[in-house]
Amino acid sequence: MEALMGTGLCLPLMKTPAPRRHLFFRRQRIMVTRASIAVEQETTENKVTLLRIGTRGSPLALAQAHETRDKLIASHKELADEGAIKIVIIKTTGDKILSQPLADIGGKGLFTKELDEALLNDEIDIAVHSMKDVPTYLPDKIILPCNLEREDVRDAFISTTAASLADLPAGSVVGTASLRRKSQLLHRYPSLEVLDNFRGNVQTRLRKLNEGLVQATLLAVAGLKRLRMTENLTSILSIDVMLPAVAQGAIGIACRTDDDKMASYLGSLNHEETRLAVACERAFLETLDGSCRTPIAGYACRDENGECLFRGLVASTDGKQVLETSRRGPYSLDDMILMGKDAGKELLSRAGPGFFDPR
Repeated sequence: MEALMGTGLCLPLMKTPAPRRHLFFRRQRIMVTRASIAVEQETTENKVTLLRIGTRGSPLALAQAHETRDKLIASHKELADEGAIKIVIIKTTGDKILSQPLADIGGKGLFTKELDEALLNDEIDIAVHSMKDVPTYLPDKIILPCNLEREDVRDAFISTTAASLADLPAGSVVGTASLRRKSQLLHRYPSLEVLDNFRGNVQTRLRKLNEGLVQATLLAVAGLKRLRMTENLTSILSIDVMLPAVAQGAIGIACRTDDDKMASYLGSLNHEETRLAVACERAFLETLDGSCRTPIAGYACRDENGECLFRGLVASTDGKQVLETSRRGPYSLDDMILMGKDAGKELLSRAGPGFFDPR
């Protein structure tokens, strides 16, 4: 295992449609009125349901649930019959409380707790998660045997008035509820301001941008692609500018430990390269005891030589201090978990007491 700093490149990221380009950048209205994902009306009262998919009810969560359903149908013909798969919407605490920053109301488990409970109570058979929302410790009797192939991990810059972060005038307000984005943003652009209780689903945040509450926002490219809303992109941030959240762009699917049939279904959908990368990043996060209260970023990928390149970052909440590290080693589960843990231990040691305290 080799420690690195700022070296090595990963294989090219998935293709993402080019951002909007303008010779003279004029105020643009973000498109938020189009229904990107239609919510299905259930008409399966007399059908035999073989599999119940649990999901949050946001358009993005539903897009991920439908992607999961489509992959299951493509892989298992018995699930292709009408009504064989049912999507069950479950409202989580994180969906209900939108008036406070996530860090103030409990962190990551806010978006998974109710789904876990539904799974354990046999109300659903599988639960579809954005992996970046999943705590590093799973509840007893729940396993996560499947990661779908990862989408683009990068963050998107979206603005009605500027072509890039560098073009925003001093004092401009960027809306983001993510401490990871806030700290990296302020580290590179200390003249900007951040509205950090900028919460809601993608459509809600774009509406707030249109209304002039902020001059710009940052969103995951993966979410915009899954919602088919990439026309709203202004520019895409390099991972050298904005290192992604741990497991950003990855979908994880959970089932009960004792449900061999569901585990078999999910195992057939698993994308092993993604699973290993996510395991590396989550080992890093677990070592740092990370949550929504701490600015942490981590990204593992396969480099041009077929090895794993991992990059990790911790920052003070005000962005004045940013610590980075990287590792390279074999692209195998045990080695990658060790890489993530080793990188986390290094940054914990370098950060010292009080590094993550609010400032």
